[in-house]
Amino acid sequence: MKISVDISMYPLNEEYCQPIIDFIEALDKIDSVSIQRNSMSTQIYGQYAEVMSAMNSEVEQVLQKLPETVFVIKLIGTDREKANIHAC
Repeated sequence: MKISVDISMYPLNEEYCQPIIDFIEALDKIDSVSIQRNSMSTQIYGQYAEVMSAMNSEVEQVLQKLPETVFVIKLIGTDREKANIHAC
């Protein structure tokens, strides 16, 4: 089953930009998922098990380094990748 995830990351410290960039770049290196970025959040697309595995690994890495980080995650059980390209 393909899913779509919308994820936002909020490191609760003054140096918040680089950890967000590092998190997105780490996800982008995973070939089994597709990433789309915008100024408000990042969308991740792919097979459920692969997306969840990628997020599990990368979120854990962030929380180990920066435990005071908030993640807001929304999931939908359909592939919205093509739909978001034409969103208004």
